[in-house]
Amino acid sequence: MLVTRDELKELMKKKFMAAGMHENHADDMAEVLAWSSERGLHSHGEVRVEYYTERISKGGMTIDPKVTWTQTGPCSGILDADNGCGYPFAIEGMQKAIDMAKENGIGFVGVANVSHTGAIGYYTEMAAKQGMIGLSCTQSDPMVIPYGGAEPFYGTNPIALAAPTADDRIVSFDMATTVQAWGKILDAKSAGRSIPEGWAVDEDGSPVTDPHKVNALVAIAGPKGYGLMMMVDILSGVLLGVPAGKHVSSMYHDLSEGRRLGHLNVAINPEYFCGADEFRAHMSEVLDELNAVKPGVGFDKVYWPGQRAQMRIQATKDAGGIEIVDDIYDYLVSDDLYRHSWDHKNRFAE
Repeated sequence: MLVTRDELKELMKKKFMAAGMHENHADDMAEVLAWSSERGLHSHGEVRVEYYTERISKGGMTIDPKVTWTQTGPCSGILDADNGCGYPFAIEGMQKAIDMAKENGIGFVGVANVSHTGAIGYYTEMAAKQGMIGLSCTQSDPMVIPYGGAEPFYGTNPIALAAPTADDRIVSFDMATTVQAWGKILDAKSAGRSIPEGWAVDEDGSPVTDPHKVNALVAIAGPKGYGLMMMVDILSGVLLGVPAGKHVSSMYHDLSEGRRLGHLNVAINPEYFCGADEFRAHMSEVLDELNAVKPGVGFDKVYWPGQRAQMRIQATKDAGGIEIVDDIYDYLVSDDLYRHSWDHKNRFAE
């Protein structure tokens, strides 16, 4: 089903409001999800709506959170979201980091006791659009076997970075510290596709290609990915005083309980280093040079991080909308808050 970005955003927003979310927070949620969908990241877009409406309706996100802001220094602070929806408070946290960076060169803001924050590249691009380098990382519940281990301990613990250039281009990458994000498993389930071997393992730790048999994910590059997972957990968990490691709450175990996750946003002002104009001009040169690199066998071109996403956005516009699965569209236009409960002890279960 082909839908415009505006139509998709409005349908998602209405679902969140029907579940009890205030309009401003519902709008923030729908905006970030639509941002993901138009980039082809459906696993972090409209696919998530039914889960969120169930969690909201069951009380797993605080509708009227008592949010507190503590500025701990000229360049640092913690926003306690009181188990509120992740999206609006991750946005607020990044804007606070940006404002600090404008005044002092860098802003380092933790968002504590928050729910799922989705595709964190959205927040880093916020910074890039305001002339800053943006960096974000966030926790995820245990679903990844640590290097040398036989049971899950860390989450996919994603990292994102974005930086501006002298033109309209934005360098942007948002990556899980696993071979693949869990959302891609969800995407494969939804579309009835298999997954490549090496993405995940079953209960015995054996590689699987059936997304319905997945019990845990695999860290990217073995011990290197394991180290990155720990780094994210330290910065967005231990540092912010929220549960960390194997104690991070499950996304799907009990949707009536708040998750108490941690999320970190950092903004860096190039003006305080090499200078904003020089930085942006240099970045543009780097991107041009990357595009000019001779492609290897099997590749047509070398792309800079974020370039393919921009191409997908343009392709979406040229097609007249975003292509989504018919079943999800049927749900979005229905009166149902959710059709199938996501409240499972095992996030990989049916």
